[in-house]
Amino acid sequence: MQQGAIAFDKIEVKFNLDENSEPTGVFFKESKDANKLIEEFMLLANKKVAERAGKSKGVPTKNTFVYRVHDEPNLDKLAALQTIVSKFGYKNKIDTKDKKTTSSTLNQLLKDVHGKGEANMIETLVVRSMSKAEYTTQNIGHYGLAFDYYSHFTSPIRRYPDVMTHRLLQNYLTGGKSPKAEIYEEKCRHSSEMEYLATKAERDSIKYMQVKYMENHKNQEFEGVISGVTEWGIYVEIIENKCEGMCRIRQIKDDYYIYDEKQYALVGQSTKNLYQLGDHVLIKVKNTDLERKHLDFTLIEKLKNN
Repeated sequence: MQQGAIAFDKIEVKFNLDENSEPTGVFFKESKDANKLIEEFMLLANKKVAERAGKSKGVPTKNTFVYRVHDEPNLDKLAALQTIVSKFGYKNKIDTKDKKTTSSTLNQLLKDVHGKGEANMIETLVVRSMSKAEYTTQNIGHYGLAFDYYSHFTSPIRRYPDVMTHRLLQNYLTGGKSPKAEIYEEKCRHSSEMEYLATKAERDSIKYMQVKYMENHKNQEFEGVISGVTEWGIYVEIIENKCEGMCRIRQIKDDYYIYDEKQYALVGQSTKNLYQLGDHVLIKVKNTDLERKHLDFTLIEKLKNN
């Protein structure tokens, strides 16, 4: 952390299931100290393996190896993130002067939002402002971890890149020559593509179970936070279970609303009422669509933010 790593500690949404695998409840899995200790050992193992293969006596080698790399964040995305979080009242500037100031100010933001109703949404936005980690034979280091050398070594039973890492490490430990990088680069590219598909499938499965869970909660009222604003309505994330749905603009009856892109808000033409990112609202579950993995909400009222 002192070297500039970023402390992502996102909440994982999990489900209580009955004997028919139907969701009966939603709970959140957070890392405990024991989880974090194991994670530290895994990070250290991955780092040391990458260093052993990637440099000799402090000097980078030309050995072919599978690295897990993470590029620096896009400055335009960080500027957009700054604009959004300021709408929530987080005024501390994301300082992009250098790597350490960027990381420290992002860490402060993540610390400030932890435990708040909008935490899940802002943490997601921070992740999206980052570059995507990937596998490659071309080492550029790992920005998010602040490591110059990093690989995936610790999970060969569930990730193919770790198997490649084991084989290459064994080859170098027994005095073998470096294989051609092109062959491994192609496998790295394939692994990165498959990882993207697996991550998408995981997100879709969670969304599916959330919609399935909400089928039994139609017409119930929930407090939520506005997590997105578009020209066709607002997205609301329910605070107690992280389920997200849409309130369509045409169904907000107290005024005629227009989308204001600069304010990330819907603005009432007569009343000048605002519905903007971070606002707490009361909603009712109107409709669930399992096939589209979509929830429709009815907006009841705007609440005073906690």
